[in-house]
Amino acid sequence: MNLKKNLWLVLATVILLAACQTPISPPPAQPRVEPVPVVAPTFMLSQWTMLPEWASLDLVPSWAALQQSCRALKFKAKWLAICSAAALVNPDDTAAQRTFYETWFTPYQVVNPDGSDHGLITGYYEPLLKGSRHRSERFRYPIYGAPQDMLEIDLSDAYPQLKGLRLRGRIEGKKVVPYFNRAEIDGGVSMLQGRELFWVENAIDLFFLQIQGSGRIELEDGHRVKIGYAEQNGYPYVSIGKKLIEMGELKAEEASMQSIKNWADKNPERLSALLGQNPSYIFFRELPDTLSAPIGALGVPLTNEYSLAVDPHTIQLGMPVFLSTTLPNSTAPFNRLMYAQDTGGAIKGAVRADFFWGFGELAAIQAGRMKQSGRMWVLFPKGLEPALN
Repeated sequence: MNLKKNLWLVLATVILLAACQTPISPPPAQPRVEPVPVVAPTFMLSQWTMLPEWASLDLVPSWAALQQSCRALKFKAKWLAICSAAALVNPDDTAAQRTFYETWFTPYQVVNPDGSDHGLITGYYEPLLKGSRHRSERFRYPIYGAPQDMLEIDLSDAYPQLKGLRLRGRIEGKKVVPYFNRAEIDGGVSMLQGRELFWVENAIDLFFLQIQGSGRIELEDGHRVKIGYAEQNGYPYVSIGKKLIEMGELKAEEASMQSIKNWADKNPERLSALLGQNPSYIFFRELPDTLSAPIGALGVPLTNEYSLAVDPHTIQLGMPVFLSTTLPNSTAPFNRLMYAQDTGGAIKGAVRADFFWGFGELAAIQAGRMKQSGRMWVLFPKGLEPALN
């Protein structure tokens, strides 16, 4: 058996084992008959009247997000006609825009596998960190660019069950093994030396920068540089907020970005071990100053308060999504037409989304507070409706 075939066999074994979330156990001594779970369809055909406030909602502010989605989708057959029609609509006429959506789209409500229609809606933003291009006593924590030794592994042809997984590895001798985890990277693995883009002054702020996926670095001369997501090390995201709750350090109702930062300030000697509980690690790239906003997973700039991060296994990127939730830390209704233009390591599931609040102090406050229950409808282009069970 040649070396290439050996490597693929080793790789498949490593990745399959790494993808498993529970240890392998021996089969039970006696066979058991398990009940077959009833799985609801992901989408249910709906009506425009079911979307809260649809008839009166101001759609003008979301029109810019539609135009961004069209930049990425307009060359697809169905979207070419839609985007061409959108170009003829007055961007300041909400009634004309409502007619446009009702003409070209059909609303489908998103439902969870258990049949429920509510899920968690969180928020994210573009943070500002103080930093430098050079390491110093003040700026000690590196922001890394994508590693040169990290492999992107696609085994979907041989193992269809792995399709869509972000598999990352590296070569160690004659083996392909998983890439370094957060604890190893924070420990200063030599393979990343020379890949530092910037150095910042606060470890917990760097951690939250990775969660947000983009941000700005204010250098010592006052100049601000934009950075965005470049790569990820292939490990699943683990919430340190949940870890703190499990440890009895925070109450569930108190868990927020600010409460975690407060805990970090009070427990600097324990912070490294806590951060290591999340093996996922994000690498960045420097972005042009001319960009209006961070680039989302769709490949276009996000629109403040009108872009959503979703699970792409459920909702196709670029799609209009009607969100019905409440304002952060409030019961006040918050209904809005959004666009699915980004993804996130923590955004998994059907009725699950991350609301992009933009840049600045207010955006940070709103994103940190947002942990609401909500419902979602995807507006499918006519002719591209989902197949329902």
